[in-house]
Amino acid sequence: MTTFRISEAAALLGVSADTVRRWVDGGRLPASRDEHGHRLVPGAELASFVRDQARGGGAPSGQGERFSSARNRMRGIVTDVVRDGVMAQVEIQAGPFRVVSLMSREAADDLGLRVGVVAEAVVKSTTVIVELPD
Repeated sequence: MTTFRISEAAALLGVSADTVRRWVDGGRLPASRDEHGHRLVPGAELASFVRDQARGGGAPSGQGERFSSARNRMRGIVTDVVRDGVMAQVEIQAGPFRVVSLMSREAADDLGLRVGVVAEAVVKSTTVIVELPD
């Protein structure tokens, strides 16, 4: 069976290792210990945990309710914005993921996208839509 160390699970989930430890200590995520005392999370249990979180949460706490058919949202920080006369290329680092979106310059300007701004990449099929969190 595939197992993940705390740091590996954290990297996959885009959260800190301390967050995963709190989930394990709180009984939300099962884990065992190896012969060296390191905690191991079974891959099937991690997948089940992620599925349950995605189904039950709706909007994460602190955010208003949204109505959208897009289900894949990745919150991150804008690391680069390249603008020309018509288009803008926006790069977001969301946990371990680098997401790049091409949009009109007007849209990037209207959103106030610049390096250091927190934004969400919304993925629907092959289109990446960038939104600002509430």
